[in-house]
Amino acid sequence: MALADRSFARRRLLTTAAALGGAALLGGTAHAAESPEKGPRKDPQKGSQKNWPDRFPLPNGFQPEGIAIGSAPFAYFGSLANGDIYRASLATGRGSVISKGPGAGHPSVGLKIDRHGRLFVSGGSGGDLRTVDVRTGEIEKSYAVGGTFVNDVILTPGAAWFTDSFAPQLYRLALDRHGRPGAVRTVPLGGDWQQGTDFTANGIERTPDGSALLVVNAFADGGTLMRVDPRTGVAAAVDLGGAKIPNGDGLLLLGRTLYVVQQQQNAIDVFRLNSAGTKGTVITRITDPRFRIPTTAAAWGDRLYLPNARFDVEPTPDTEYDAVAVRQV
Repeated sequence: MALADRSFARRRLLTTAAALGGAALLGGTAHAAESPEKGPRKDPQKGSQKNWPDRFPLPNGFQPEGIAIGSAPFAYFGSLANGDIYRASLATGRGSVISKGPGAGHPSVGLKIDRHGRLFVSGGSGGDLRTVDVRTGEIEKSYAVGGTFVNDVILTPGAAWFTDSFAPQLYRLALDRHGRPGAVRTVPLGGDWQQGTDFTANGIERTPDGSALLVVNAFADGGTLMRVDPRTGVAAAVDLGGAKIPNGDGLLLLGRTLYVVQQQQNAIDVFRLNSAGTKGTVITRITDPRFRIPTTAAAWGDRLYLPNARFDVEPTPDTEYDAVAVRQV
């Protein structure tokens, strides 16, 4: 699918199971979405983030969607236009492109960074997954998986997991104990999974106990969260107490608090999950007048950072984009 078709599908979206035997399977408790490191990110500087910008510009025409923050106060953004990676200082808001993408038709969508400085990139309509060394900007490896739209990614100690928005399957990229990528295999989704004819799977996370995966399904039952057994691909709907996430995009888990970015609703819905991730309770909804269709979130200190994708406007080389920060709950 071409990038323009993907944008059309996004705009259409804007308008329109078993418990596992312990946490060892996915590597223990998940405390943050950006890497397997444990614990929320702390501000390494003296004082607080109060003098840091809570809004900063991204390059005109960049078309951001994914964001990743690692063990230093820098945010990485991927471009839907050409796959470039942009890095911005959270302390100043200034940044630059640190990795050139493969070009038009090969976007960078979902991102995660590990503690080794390796960025894992979902290739969207390019049907690939990539790893990028953020120190050199070089694309280390590229895997053509033939996916229709490789959307988002989450890291576990043993693998990087990617969603496909137009096919009922996940991609598992094996990682060795040093985080080096190995082989990719496809894991078909079953159980309660319902595949729509349009955009279906989106954001992905781990359960709080690390035993399973959580995946947004924008089609099933008006939009729901699925708990997926990584060994079998069997999915079971998470009980959210009747809450729906029809526009759920990026997921961010901090402890047992799950942030669901609700895209064109210009909101983040916040849930408290049980340890196994089978049930969630609504805590609150975060809204902000600076939201312009945020898509994904990453954490640093007591803040959440989100890129505004602006899917409600036709992108041009002069379209302005930015990122905003809000307080965690």
